[in-house]
Amino acid sequence: MGLFSRLKTIIEADLHEWLDEKEKKNPIALLNHYLRQCEQEVERVRQLLERQYVLKEKFAREHHEAEQMAEKRAKQAEVAERAGEEGLAEFARREQAQYTERAARLKQLLEQASHELFELEAKYEDMKHKLKDMQMRRMELMGRENAARAHYRIHRVINGDTGPAQAAFADAEVYLDRLERQVQSDYYRNTIDARIAQLEKQLQEGK
Repeated sequence: MGLFSRLKTIIEADLHEWLDEKEKKNPIALLNHYLRQCEQEVERVRQLLERQYVLKEKFAREHHEAEQMAEKRAKQAEVAERAGEEGLAEFARREQAQYTERAARLKQLLEQASHELFELEAKYEDMKHKLKDMQMRRMELMGRENAARAHYRIHRVINGDTGPAQAAFADAEVYLDRLERQVQSDYYRNTIDARIAQLEKQLQEGK
């Protein structure tokens, strides 16, 4: 195995491993990727259908023109024969045969294109229905995922498993307890100071 082939194999293996990990971590994102690819395929088929429509119309137009020319050359050959112009009549009949053969071939191509277009339209409709079903399925899965995530977060909050938020609540409670003790201590200190000052004043007045 050459160096580039080995590198390609290694890169593909790493890519598949990465995709497997992505699928495990976020399968909805991978599903969205696959659906985008399906949508692109449906769009490509739509463009091919448009080309098939154009080809069918072109076959129909060419077939009609060939039939008209064959009919025209047949009438011209009759006129030339009545006028005694055998060379001109022969040329007109050769032209008529060529246009008739061309019209027959174009008729076959037109019928084939019409049949293929019918089959392509049916398959295209199936593709669109399949894609719509997958999109609806994705919406269902996204709804279930969203509900599951919401229930999980609600469960964490209700059961106290809130991580950083729970730690913040605990720190706030410690801070408030400390602040309340500080206020209470200051209150008692100010009350004692006021009582002692009042007693000292009364003793001074008693003298």
